Amino acid sequence: MKTLAKSLVCLALSLLLSVGINLAPAAAATVEVKMGADNGMLSFVPNTIEVSPGDTIKWVNNKLGPHNAMVDGLAGVSKKQLLFKAGDSYESAIPDDAAAGTYAFYCEPHRGAGMQGKLIVK
Repeated sequence: MKTLAKSLVCLALSLLLSVGINLAPAAAATVEVKMGADNGMLSFVPNTIEVSPGDTIKWVNNKLGPHNAMVDGLAGVSKKQLLFKAGDSYESAIPDDAAAGTYAFYCEPHRGAGMQGKLIVK
């Protein structure tokens, strides 16, 4: 009877440990966004971005600068600095406490030309 009880305790501990290991948080991701399409169009590629709190967006100047990345309603994510040279980049961290939702983003100099997109925080 004692052997059965010990076996059940060991089994229960093994199950708890395996569940705990499987519930470990996912690593933060970095999403790369081109500012200016390869074909020269004034657009972000991709123009819809899905992220989670803790993720990072890498904004890369691709074509026809200057470009920047402004995000409405999500503090600390906008990058007002203009990038002029192809390949220049900067990163925006999505705050750990960012509320789930959809946020508009745009390039200030080219917003009127339609250079804008959608940032979805899951």
